[in-house]
Amino acid sequence: MNTPTHSSIAERLTAVKARIQAAEQDYERAPGSVQLLAVSKRHSVEAIREAAAAGQIAFGENYLQEAIDKRAQLSDLNLTWHFIGALQSNKTRAAAESFDWVHAIDRLKIARRLDEQRPDSLGPLQCCIQVNVSGEASKAGVSLDEVPALAHAIAQLPNLRLRGLMTLPEALTDLAEQRAGFRLLSNCQSTLIDQGLKLDTLSMGMSNDLEAAVAEGSTLVRIGTAVFGPRPESTS
Repeated sequence: MNTPTHSSIAERLTAVKARIQAAEQDYERAPGSVQLLAVSKRHSVEAIREAAAAGQIAFGENYLQEAIDKRAQLSDLNLTWHFIGALQSNKTRAAAESFDWVHAIDRLKIARRLDEQRPDSLGPLQCCIQVNVSGEASKAGVSLDEVPALAHAIAQLPNLRLRGLMTLPEALTDLAEQRAGFRLLSNCQSTLIDQGLKLDTLSMGMSNDLEAAVAEGSTLVRIGTAVFGPRPESTS
């Protein structure tokens, strides 16, 4: 398999952004209200540089050490780094010190550790709560019923800024079924806003369901393969 060239990554970014813009128009969302998070896990530093050269700023990583190494090699670029993978207690310090966003908080213990370990010099860590809207046992995230208590508790932590909710829903192909899952998350966030929380982020939607996510209020879609091409096999 050939390594994607600069032009191919640029072309893929253009195509993905065109899909987002079309969905915004189709579902009467404000132009530019949905941002693209390029998921760069297992892709090379060179590929990230190519995406950055084509105008992409925000990148999502799932593996902590890999992401820290990449950030060090790309320190000359002004990028925003999102940790979107599962976070264990023994990894919170590295996440708090190295990322701008953490998307997958599903326990107050993790949130408290991130809050305690966030360097004051970096300002508050932007974060989302991961919600398991489909109730699948194999998926991480809190249930919809558990969200309010966790959200209000996180909102009190001074070194975190709760921005909203994130989900990784069941893989479905029917648009109406996709929308139904995303609607649960959107409605949950609306309830939290009614309760006084200042939230502005719904991290939902990937390559196969971004249109459904945009239709239901997503503000951040997480796209990997459609930007970078097929992900290299893990060597671990």
